[in-house]
Amino acid sequence: MGKLVNLGQRGKADRKERRKYRRIATDQVISFAPVDERDVLGVGRDVSSGGIRFEAVGCEIDLGDVLRVTFNIGEQTVVAVGRVIWSTEIDAISSDVGIEFIEIDPSAQQMIDELSIDADMI
Repeated sequence: MGKLVNLGQRGKADRKERRKYRRIATDQVISFAPVDERDVLGVGRDVSSGGIRFEAVGCEIDLGDVLRVTFNIGEQTVVAVGRVIWSTEIDAISSDVGIEFIEIDPSAQQMIDELSIDADMI
Protein backbone atom coordinates (compact mmCIF):
# COMPACT_ATOMS: atom_id res chain seq x y z
CA MET A 1 0.00 0.00 0.00
CA GLY A 2 1.39 3.46 -0.92
CA LYS A 3 2.29 6.07 1.65
CA LEU A 4 0.11 9.20 1.82
CA VAL A 5 1.92 12.53 1.96
CA ASN A 6 0.28 15.72 3.21
CA LEU A 7 1.32 18.51 0.85
CA GLY A 8 -0.29 21.22 2.98
CA GLN A 9 -0.04 24.82 1.78
CA ARG A 10 3.40 24.32 0.26
CA GLY A 11 2.03 21.67 -2.11
CA LYS A 12 -0.65 24.03 -3.34
CA ALA A 13 1.92 26.72 -4.11
CA ASP A 14 4.10 24.22 -5.98
CA ARG A 15 1.27 23.00 -8.23
CA LYS A 16 0.99 24.73 -11.61
CA GLU A 17 -2.45 26.14 -12.33
CA ARG A 18 -3.81 24.25 -15.35
CA ARG A 19 -6.95 26.27 -15.89
CA LYS A 20 -7.10 28.40 -18.99
CA TYR A 21 -9.65 30.90 -17.56
CA ARG A 22 -10.22 32.42 -14.11
CA ARG A 23 -13.43 31.19 -12.43
CA ILE A 24 -16.17 33.18 -10.71
CA ALA A 25 -17.92 31.20 -7.95
CA THR A 26 -21.70 31.08 -8.07
CA ASP A 27 -24.60 29.16 -6.58
CA GLN A 28 -27.37 30.50 -8.80
CA VAL A 29 -30.12 28.50 -10.44
CA ILE A 30 -29.46 28.09 -14.16
CA SER A 31 -31.36 26.39 -16.95
CA PHE A 32 -29.92 24.10 -19.57
CA ALA A 33 -31.16 21.89 -22.38
CA PRO A 34 -30.12 20.34 -25.64
CA VAL A 35 -30.36 23.19 -28.11
CA ASP A 36 -33.83 22.32 -29.48
CA GLU A 37 -35.44 20.97 -26.30
CA ARG A 38 -37.22 22.18 -23.15
CA ASP A 39 -35.07 23.69 -20.39
CA VAL A 40 -34.13 21.81 -17.21
CA LEU A 41 -33.00 23.54 -14.00
CA GLY A 42 -29.56 23.08 -12.47
CA VAL A 43 -27.27 24.92 -10.05
CA GLY A 44 -24.35 26.88 -11.42
CA ARG A 45 -21.09 26.28 -9.51
CA ASP A 46 -18.63 28.51 -11.35
CA VAL A 47 -18.39 30.35 -14.64
CA SER A 48 -15.52 31.64 -16.73
CA SER A 49 -15.30 33.27 -20.14
CA GLY A 50 -14.58 29.79 -21.52
CA GLY A 51 -17.42 27.81 -19.95
CA ILE A 52 -19.57 26.97 -16.95
CA ARG A 53 -19.67 24.20 -14.33
CA PHE A 54 -23.06 23.23 -12.94
CA GLU A 55 -24.85 20.51 -11.02
CA ALA A 56 -27.52 18.62 -12.94
CA VAL A 57 -30.14 16.57 -11.09
CA GLY A 58 -32.30 13.79 -12.51
CA CYS A 59 -31.15 13.81 -16.13
CA GLU A 60 -28.55 12.11 -18.29
CA ILE A 61 -25.88 14.23 -19.92
CA ASP A 62 -23.25 12.68 -22.16
CA LEU A 63 -19.81 13.86 -23.19
CA GLY A 64 -20.08 15.82 -26.42
CA ASP A 65 -23.72 16.88 -25.89
CA VAL A 66 -24.37 20.42 -27.09
CA LEU A 67 -26.43 22.37 -24.54
CA ARG A 68 -27.99 25.79 -24.37
CA VAL A 69 -27.43 27.32 -20.91
CA THR A 70 -29.11 30.38 -19.44
CA PHE A 71 -27.60 32.14 -16.43
CA ASN A 72 -27.11 35.61 -14.99
CA ILE A 73 -23.98 37.72 -14.72
CA GLY A 74 -24.91 40.65 -12.53
CA GLU A 75 -28.17 41.99 -13.92
CA GLN A 76 -27.57 40.56 -17.40
CA THR A 77 -29.16 37.29 -18.51
CA VAL A 78 -26.78 35.31 -20.69
CA VAL A 79 -27.81 32.58 -23.13
CA ALA A 80 -24.87 30.56 -24.42
CA VAL A 81 -24.32 27.30 -26.25
CA GLY A 82 -21.62 24.88 -25.15
CA ARG A 83 -20.31 21.36 -25.52
CA VAL A 84 -20.07 18.98 -22.54
CA ILE A 85 -16.36 18.31 -22.06
CA TRP A 86 -16.59 16.44 -18.73
CA SER A 87 -19.19 15.04 -16.36
CA THR A 88 -18.70 13.47 -12.93
CA GLU A 89 -21.39 11.54 -11.06
CA ILE A 90 -21.97 13.06 -7.61
CA ASP A 91 -24.52 10.47 -6.49
CA ALA A 92 -27.24 8.27 -8.01
CA ILE A 93 -29.21 11.25 -9.39
CA SER A 94 -26.75 14.18 -9.58
CA SER A 95 -23.81 15.01 -11.83
CA ASP A 96 -21.25 17.79 -11.89
CA VAL A 97 -21.00 18.97 -15.52
CA GLY A 98 -18.49 21.17 -17.32
CA ILE A 99 -19.24 22.74 -20.67
CA GLU A 100 -17.03 24.77 -22.94
CA PHE A 101 -18.79 27.67 -24.67
CA ILE A 102 -19.02 27.47 -28.45
CA GLU A 103 -21.44 30.41 -28.78
CA ILE A 104 -21.69 33.33 -26.35
CA ASP A 105 -22.43 37.01 -26.78
CA PRO A 106 -19.07 38.86 -26.93
CA SER A 107 -20.29 41.53 -24.46
CA ALA A 108 -21.25 38.82 -21.93
CA GLN A 109 -17.88 37.14 -22.40
CA GLN A 110 -16.12 40.46 -21.81
CA MET A 111 -18.18 41.07 -18.65
CA ILE A 112 -17.20 37.64 -17.30
CA ASP A 113 -13.55 38.39 -18.09
CA GLU A 114 -13.70 41.71 -16.24
CA LEU A 115 -15.41 40.18 -13.20
CA SER A 116 -12.97 37.29 -13.06
CA ILE A 117 -10.00 39.64 -12.84
CA ASP A 118 -11.36 40.81 -9.48
CA ALA A 119 -12.40 37.33 -8.30
CA ASP A 120 -10.07 34.99 -6.44
CA MET A 121 -9.02 31.86 -8.30
CA ILE A 122 -11.18 28.92 -7.24
